[in-house]
Amino acid sequence: MRVFKGKISVIMPAFNEGHHIYENLKETHSVFRRTGRRFEIILVDDGSADSTYEEAQRAARELGSIVPMRVGENNGKGNALREGFKRSDGDLVIFLDADLDLHPAQVLSLFRAMMDTGSDVAIGSKHHRESRIDYPASRKCLSRAYALALKALFGMPLMDTQTGLKVFTRPSLEKAFPRVVCGRYAFDVELLAHAHEAGFRVAEAPVVMSFRRTAAWGRIKAADVARMGIDTLAIFIRLHIIRNYGTAFESGTFALKGVV
Repeated sequence: MRVFKGKISVIMPAFNEGHHIYENLKETHSVFRRTGRRFEIILVDDGSADSTYEEAQRAARELGSIVPMRVGENNGKGNALREGFKRSDGDLVIFLDADLDLHPAQVLSLFRAMMDTGSDVAIGSKHHRESRIDYPASRKCLSRAYALALKALFGMPLMDTQTGLKVFTRPSLEKAFPRVVCGRYAFDVELLAHAHEAGFRVAEAPVVMSFRRTAAWGRIKAADVARMGIDTLAIFIRLHIIRNYGTAFESGTFALKGVV
């Protein structure tokens, strides 16, 4: 069984979460303080128009081990995670959605999955047979359909890539992140695809998820669904048809023949 030591970095991207981000940071801080491990919580304000950053600063002053940072404009969750990773120095890096639809205590299940399987990456999976999910049927159908499409396109042995709780060893992110082009909707797919292609083992773990938003689709709009499909197809083209990620990134060229 694999044993992980060292510091934990928790990266939380947030967009207009000012109404509850202080309490969510407080809860997350409490969870990781109880582990007895060195940790940091990096709250990345992704161009919010509300009090997200100020509330994060308040939590940092009162609790410590919280690092608020702000990006200039809303460029997407993937970009926020990338910027947070640049700021981090943990041996294990956790991605955690700031809304806490997934409670941070569930990271212990992901740690266990990594140790039991010897994996470098563990992701929470809504489709794991032991998961308990409470969210709208429309979201469930969309999630299932997307999972089937990903399996057909990329052949990754994963049932879910979009759940907002993931754990990475630092080397797996250092290898995969520089090859990621997508900053928004299909970011998770591209990051995991590169980690998988580089030979890092990915494990799935069950989660308990309670959908908090009042609207059935949350923040997802029809245009978002369409854009995610386009981004996913672009990733497939870059990985399996153009096949020039390596040369493009070695030369510093991020626009791969117009496929964005």
